[in-house]
Amino acid sequence: MTPIQECLINKNTKINPVWLMRQAGRYLPEFREIRKLNPDFIKLCLNHNLSEEITLQPIKRFGFDAAIIFSDILMLPFGIGQTVQFKKNFGPSLGILELDKLQKVTNNDFSENLLPVYKLLSNLKNNKDLENRDLIGFVGAPWTLLVYMINKVSPKKGLSKEFFKDKILINETLDLLDKFIKIHIENQIKAGATIIQIFDSWAGLIQNDFDKFLYNPTLSIVNYVKSLGVPVICFPRGISDYVKFTKIVKPSMINIDYNVDPKNLIKFLDIPVQGGLDPKILLSNRENLKKQINSYLEVFRDHPYVFNLGHGILPETEIDMVYELVETVRNYK
Repeated sequence: MTPIQECLINKNTKINPVWLMRQAGRYLPEFREIRKLNPDFIKLCLNHNLSEEITLQPIKRFGFDAAIIFSDILMLPFGIGQTVQFKKNFGPSLGILELDKLQKVTNNDFSENLLPVYKLLSNLKNNKDLENRDLIGFVGAPWTLLVYMINKVSPKKGLSKEFFKDKILINETLDLLDKFIKIHIENQIKAGATIIQIFDSWAGLIQNDFDKFLYNPTLSIVNYVKSLGVPVICFPRGISDYVKFTKIVKPSMINIDYNVDPKNLIKFLDIPVQGGLDPKILLSNRENLKKQINSYLEVFRDHPYVFNLGHGILPETEIDMVYELVETVRNYK
């Protein structure tokens, strides 16, 4: 059994596996070399040979306990026919949401459009570098994908006032997402994913209708993953009540963000926990990094815990600080 499975399934508190969100990415010089030659991000995600190399880069360098596939949550709207582009110094830009066209996309069409993602997983499944390590597949949560598909750009400055006006569009898009997220998950598991993580990156924007936008749609996905016999990790970033979320949605593990007080949270949680450390700590100094890491490990000393960040690793992070992070986690007694 892998170290993370030990935490997830056996609730082992004697080990602290470690991996990082966005560990295959921009902070690595070897990734930046590939990216220079491949400016189209979507095409890069659909190049299974390069995405395989990128997925393995942090494993070879740092020996993390899991590989997370190099892909993106917005590959799903791309797979069902919405235009998706990534613009330099801007981020994702999506085309008009023509729901009538997207509703005509078949399961086979969708799976064919994302075939390189599944090919990536099947290639990695028996890779020697991943021996005794988990291979994590992932999806965006229905709410976060809904936000991108309707808002068309990152909602860093909030959602437009028009966002909630077309209730029919919202409801039908959520139904469409439930269907294709499940297909995407099943395809990833069949290809070799041993864990699925659900990223709800913009969950913190939900102000009301939590049942409609957060709890019910995520619960539907979580139950589906469990029905396929694979553990599922949820990361509802920015929500105010992680405890309520875990009691309703019941993921196998909850990934917390860096605004959560772990000491208070642990009093009320009975499932394994992942993450928490602010990625900005990696931009400070070694002494502070060690101190902050050890404080998390101490809080979760008697609770099954996978060390990770409270959001993705930042591009400006120095490689030496990541080595320091891994060594500190490994040496914790």
